[in-house]
Amino acid sequence: MIRSDNDSWDLASSVGATATVVAAQRAIAARGPDPLIHDPYAEPLVRAVGSDTSIRMLDAPTDEESGAYGLKQVAEAMAVRTRFFDKLFADAAAAGVRQAVILASGLDTRAYRLEWPAGTVVYEIDQPAVIEFKTNTLAGLGAYPSAERRTISIDLRDDWPKALLDSGFDRNQPTAWIAEGLLIYLPPQAQDRLFDNITQLSAPGSHLATEYIPDAAAFSDSRSRRVSDGFHRFGFDGQLSDLVYEGERSDVTDYLSAHGWDVTSQTLEEVYAANGFELPGDDMFAAFADARTVSATLRATAS
Repeated sequence: MIRSDNDSWDLASSVGATATVVAAQRAIAARGPDPLIHDPYAEPLVRAVGSDTSIRMLDAPTDEESGAYGLKQVAEAMAVRTRFFDKLFADAAAAGVRQAVILASGLDTRAYRLEWPAGTVVYEIDQPAVIEFKTNTLAGLGAYPSAERRTISIDLRDDWPKALLDSGFDRNQPTAWIAEGLLIYLPPQAQDRLFDNITQLSAPGSHLATEYIPDAAAFSDSRSRRVSDGFHRFGFDGQLSDLVYEGERSDVTDYLSAHGWDVTSQTLEEVYAANGFELPGDDMFAAFADARTVSATLRATAS
């Protein structure tokens, strides 16, 4: 389904389906006697969604390595991504931050699976149906948040800053923010607006983590088709290019730097190496060869 300004979705369709696929990848990375990450809730959440594509990924043979995206690559790719965002929260907590916001939280279970310092409040923002599904499913599993969890049931296209403030968010206290797997699904202007809102809501010492691909054309040419093809054997019948917005975007590192953030950026190859993995050299990963992870801390004075 091609994106439009007023489109909607659930966890089995359009952009929502990508959240379920990502959770399936986390489940794969969390398996085995030596799991790469800790996420005991990913697999039951995916199975509760009931998406054939994601369940087929979960049930693929454990030695499945054929095609463009073998399960070992799935696990390592998701471990790299998950550890990066987990570390942002750990570093912020070590610095005394006790307020966290997960934007477009999807099936993210960090409010449940991470060890949060006493007094931490974790805000999750996503569409009402997504929040309700995850909350009810995890409650049915007997899972309880390890921090105070406050859900904000709102589309990011609406006035989420007001909804966040109305839920008790304290803009005078530093915050840890993550925007994981989000930017490519926003129009270029909405990407800037997201960072503007984050900056306006952030006290000095706030932390932020996200990731982006400088060359937006990667999502509209043959490179994105190679990514989609890697998932077709699991039953995914769409194209990644249908889910993202075209158009020239601000460079995330430059934009944040200009708005008062001290920014650190790593290439995909660098972040793989930091985790003890080697970046695969196949066509699937070539599509994202220019990807960057970005972490930032807000300076004492922001413009």
